[in-house]
Amino acid sequence: MDARKVILLVGALLVAAVTAFMARSMFTGANTPVAVAQDAEPQGPMVLVATRSLPVGTIIDADSFRFQPWPEDLVQGSYFIRGEANMDSLLGTVVRTEVTAGEPITQGALVRPGDRGFLAAALGPGMRAVTVPVSAQSGVGGFVFPGDRIDLVLTQEVEGDGPTLHASETFVRNLRVLATDQRTTTETNEEGEREVIVSNTVTVEATPRIAEKIAVAQTIGQLSLSLRSIADNTAELERAIAAGEVELPDSGDPAAERRLLLEIAQRPTDTDTTYVTGGDVSRFQRRTVPRTGSNDAGFGAPADAASQMIGAMVAAASGNAGGNVGQPDAVPAGPSVRVARGNTVTHVPVGGN
Repeated sequence: MDARKVILLVGALLVAAVTAFMARSMFTGANTPVAVAQDAEPQGPMVLVATRSLPVGTIIDADSFRFQPWPEDLVQGSYFIRGEANMDSLLGTVVRTEVTAGEPITQGALVRPGDRGFLAAALGPGMRAVTVPVSAQSGVGGFVFPGDRIDLVLTQEVEGDGPTLHASETFVRNLRVLATDQRTTTETNEEGEREVIVSNTVTVEATPRIAEKIAVAQTIGQLSLSLRSIADNTAELERAIAAGEVELPDSGDPAAERRLLLEIAQRPTDTDTTYVTGGDVSRFQRRTVPRTGSNDAGFGAPADAASQMIGAMVAAASGNAGGNVGQPDAVPAGPSVRVARGNTVTHVPVGGN
């Protein structure tokens, strides 16, 4: 072989070997992980912070807070520090000043049960506290706890000349339970499960108008609690949107819209009430209100108030001051003048006194 060709071949092999080595080194270096120095443990004391936004009136539970490292030079004396604060004593307290998510919870921001102004702090703006007497049957067997939401059902009997009308009506919905008896927290057993305790009274949060309705309802009949599902809040919001009761802000701010929708979902309502009568349960019960007048259809159900009013109008038009329909004053023979004094109509003969 020519010496020149041999030299060229050896040179080409050397160039190929160097190129392959450099390519291997480049790819190997790209896959090498870079070690980043990290602290083994976060520095600073563990401070109690809110896990979510806590508006005024929020009842604190175990999911409302967590401990988080905080710069030592920013720690204040009003903060709750791990190892120094009793966390069990915070359960059931009420937020007095709003706390944003991630913000440290201060001692002045909470009101404890038994403290002065505790119940007033638990109420939302413009709301009232109303207490309803309950029993094991009307109080869902003690399975209603502070923080739950309920509907109120009024059961009554409407009397009349005929058979009694038995009726039940859900006249207010989506009420927040503030306390059961004098307890504002949920009692738990040794296993950490909710302890069911039958209460004699339940205190709920209501608007002023709904509070008046509840007060009147207690004089009409018996009140019963109906426990709502957590998912019903979403359904109530969808109903309000479909009915046009919700006006979203024009600014298009997502945070403002979320606050508005949350407020509407938690708002008690007394519209779109539902009812059931005895006739809806049994064929031997009434479906309508008993009348008060003459007998009707063998039930002893007399004419209602509307019929009586119509009869009075007919009596007045016929000139019968006594209201006896079909028996007008006698019309004198000969010329006469018809004189009306209010609802009284008389016929005066011409030439008479």
